[in-house]
Amino acid sequence: MNLLKLISWNLILIAMSAILLLASCKTQRSIIKKPIREEGADYLFKKLKEHELKFDWLSARFSADYKNGNQESSFSGQIRINKDSIIWLSLSVMGIEGLRIMISQDSINYINRLNKTYVIGDWFDLNRFLNTNIDYDILQSFLIGNDISFYEEGKFKATIDKNEYKLIAVARSKMKKYIRNHKDALKVFIQNIWLNPETFKITRADVKETRKQNIKLDATYSSFEEIKNQLFPREMTYQINTENRIFIDVAFSRINIDKALTFPFRIPSSYARVRL
Repeated sequence: MNLLKLISWNLILIAMSAILLLASCKTQRSIIKKPIREEGADYLFKKLKEHELKFDWLSARFSADYKNGNQESSFSGQIRINKDSIIWLSLSVMGIEGLRIMISQDSINYINRLNKTYVIGDWFDLNRFLNTNIDYDILQSFLIGNDISFYEEGKFKATIDKNEYKLIAVARSKMKKYIRNHKDALKVFIQNIWLNPETFKITRADVKETRKQNIKLDATYSSFEEIKNQLFPREMTYQINTENRIFIDVAFSRINIDKALTFPFRIPSSYARVRL
């Protein structure tokens, strides 16, 4: 597939969703040998929070396979995160960088090196284009395998599903003090979270809007490894349901945590600005 076809707003969302981080130490394997005991939602949510990834800085390399109907492609890249502040991505095909993305709580900017253009945009532009309501906090949570930050805890229901705990929340809204820029930023989501009963790490999570239930983001986390006494998923699969069903498989390497990072993003003066 031509890289120019990769570099679109739709694939930017896919690529951003596809970049999860991993570590390169011994794999943690858990075999469930007996039925798990029932636990209350409050207890499970507390354990989830206790076992979430904790970091300020994070970087990794990745490779990914992408499928959308009959279209298939592979790409690689780098990701850098300053938690709750910046997500930086570099996407390459055959070792040549084609796209550099800088994401903040308020903005989404990218440089297309193939056709020498750039975009300065925001979440409102992206969501209007894709007819959805993703934001920085949802994106970051799916990238690192944590629960969504800065959202109300909501009322969870706890069940057991195939030897894992499942938490179901039928209404999670963004906390008012974290709403930015737009009056429609208070989003309400239905969310499901599956937890490993021994490690309490998220093994699967999905989210969909209450008003647009045909739009759904589903992530599955696997191959957990230990780094600095924390567990990270080495592999994950994203399924994005909009008008089409998109699948992305991601594998990570060369993880670093809490090493201060830079986020280079210089737009050459010869590049032309484009808009959606």
